[in-house]
Amino acid sequence: MTENKEKTVLITGAAGGVGRATVKLFNDKGWRVIGVDRKEIYEGFPSDGFYIQADISSAANLETIFDRASAYTQSLDAVVNNAGYQISKPLIETTAEEWDQVMASNLRAAFLGVKLGYRLLKAEGGGAIINVSSVHAVATSANIAAYAASKGGLLALTRAMAIEFAPDSIRVNAVLPGAVDTPMLRAGFRRGRPGELPEEEQMAALAAKTVNGRVGKPAEIASVIYFLADSEQSSFMTGQAIVVDGGATCRLSTE
Repeated sequence: MTENKEKTVLITGAAGGVGRATVKLFNDKGWRVIGVDRKEIYEGFPSDGFYIQADISSAANLETIFDRASAYTQSLDAVVNNAGYQISKPLIETTAEEWDQVMASNLRAAFLGVKLGYRLLKAEGGGAIINVSSVHAVATSANIAAYAASKGGLLALTRAMAIEFAPDSIRVNAVLPGAVDTPMLRAGFRRGRPGELPEEEQMAALAAKTVNGRVGKPAEIASVIYFLADSEQSSFMTGQAIVVDGGATCRLSTE
């Protein structure tokens, strides 16, 4: 058995577009995968992995998730906080319940997941936490205020965690994906308002806003997540935010 084969990662949002790509990459690299998602286990999830169907917006569910994870493994080498929930509507039309649901799914779940997973991460000398934030944390648009706020909070939480967990050799970094061709992105198109462009035209418009002229692929985000989890490749990185957006946020709006 190789050293990597003994490594274990817990990935939330495992059944989504980026989640599935991340599960596949870690499994291909020889890691054991614990997948968490509110959806049922999907075809193709690793046969030697451990799947937990649960909604992480519930604090009680998170306690159950980590109780089950602790029964499966004595330690974790990485936790990937990837699950995300999005509300697309004007701020003045967003209810307090909708705001709270976004925060519970995107921000509170990362806080509680790391708090509950801390013992497993520390157990064998440390590990890595990767928080999947979004470019909306640094540059956003109309009608997505709750999502942007939650992802911005996740960046601040990443820095705070990095400082607190450094003595335990636990590194904490964030990935900020831009437009990536996932079911969540396309579902957002379908929730569009009357008069908006068809889905494929909206996709083409997003691609045109990047420097390299295309929308990202889930596997491209997964590769950055894996880089940050791998203690050999990113051993001197903590508290950092890596933007993976095809260059969209580097271009002046006046260009």
